[in-house]
Amino acid sequence: MANRNTSGFGLIPVGTIGSTPATGGQGKYYIDAAYNADLFNGSAVQSKVGYIKTAQANIIDPSIGTLNGIFYNASTTLKPTWANWYNQPITPANSEDITAFVIDNPFQLFVGSISAAAVQASYGYTVGLTVTAAGSELSGQSSSTLTEGTKHIANNQWRLIRTAEDPENNDITAAYCSVIVAHNLNQYLLNISTTPAGITWQ
Repeated sequence: MANRNTSGFGLIPVGTIGSTPATGGQGKYYIDAAYNADLFNGSAVQSKVGYIKTAQANIIDPSIGTLNGIFYNASTTLKPTWANWYNQPITPANSEDITAFVIDNPFQLFVGSISAAAVQASYGYTVGLTVTAAGSELSGQSSSTLTEGTKHIANNQWRLIRTAEDPENNDITAAYCSVIVAHNLNQYLLNISTTPAGITWQ
């Protein structure tokens, strides 16, 4: 039976490893004024030289979590402005930085949609999110999928944990099954402050 999902939706927080209390907490970070890449809600992000950047340029990029909205003072109206996503380029009033809110608990679990059949034997492997983040320019929600074809025992950003047990999207033999993933390459837990071998910071 086909899954009802027909595309990805990025990563949505759904709990934490070990069923510990899930506060839905997020951290406050900054995006450099006029940063030149879109950051959709639910897309993977990294922290580099003090600023939030995309973590979807490479499926082995480390990540601190997912974007959950931005805040800035608009250059035209000078009014405080909230947005669900970062629609590049944004240069706030006085060339200030943009505040970014990131779901950054290293033990956060996320639900995502996987691009192809991921049979039971695939769980425990690692996958990446679609390289080059995409999403809706109306809602700001990511449309990125987890890429089953890239699965590897250890190398990629996200580890497949289990299906999400969503009745309409629980067919592991078909594309776009909803699955639960956890960080595999968490930037904080790995204590990454310089570029690891094979990773290109964007």
